[in-house]
Amino acid sequence: MRSAVTLYATGRYADAESEALAVAATRSRRLGDAWAPIALGIAALATSAQGRHAEALAAYDKVMPVFEKTFGADHIQTLKLRSDRAQTLPALGRHAECEAECAAVAEAAARGTGPEMRLTAAGARNGLAFALNAQGHHQQAESVIREALAEHRDADRFTVVLRLGLARSLNGQARHEEALAEVEYADRLYRTLENRTSESAAVDLARATALLGLGRTAEARSHARAAHDAGLHAFGPDHRNTVEARELLERIDAA
Repeated sequence: MRSAVTLYATGRYADAESEALAVAATRSRRLGDAWAPIALGIAALATSAQGRHAEALAAYDKVMPVFEKTFGADHIQTLKLRSDRAQTLPALGRHAECEAECAAVAEAAARGTGPEMRLTAAGARNGLAFALNAQGHHQQAESVIREALAEHRDADRFTVVLRLGLARSLNGQARHEEALAEVEYADRLYRTLENRTSESAAVDLARATALLGLGRTAEARSHARAAHDAGLHAFGPDHRNTVEARELLERIDAA
């Protein structure tokens, strides 16, 4: 199991999926083994990271009842799985469903205790903000992200993700200078991290969006291209990050 988690953390998503499925197949032979469903959850996460969002959602839906039976509805493992599942929904255009589920998970996790519950609550709030942004509710999204940042003060990968979510909400409000400042902060933090993988595409995408809003089209195109290339390398052509970068490039070229 540790190997699958390490493979995922280092961006080797196909290998992580294969390893997690192998673990699940082995452990499922043991009646009531809790590691088998956890491995299937990791496999679904890795599937989504490769851009196979519909397949990942089906995998989440299949394993969810097992989590609820094995761990209980309010257990950290079940809440995390619900959050991961919800965050596949925007790639399938199901933003309102993502909003509702992430809000419910964030509320449930906030009632729990311990660092894992706090991280799960923050992750769900990040998904909630993404869904709100996708529906044009940018001020609401900003409030959600700022609340998450107030509670998560570590200088880590998740702070990078939250700062980029804040930049997305600011870009949505045409506050492009503020958005660019958030991107630069996130980028500086990102460069201090080990195992830098998926955030590269997200950083360049947020920067490109802010630069385009400021009328700096040539710079915006350069970063949109970098975001697309990084997304293609890390996730493949069908992942939502890659698709969004490609759409931004097309918008710039059509202007």
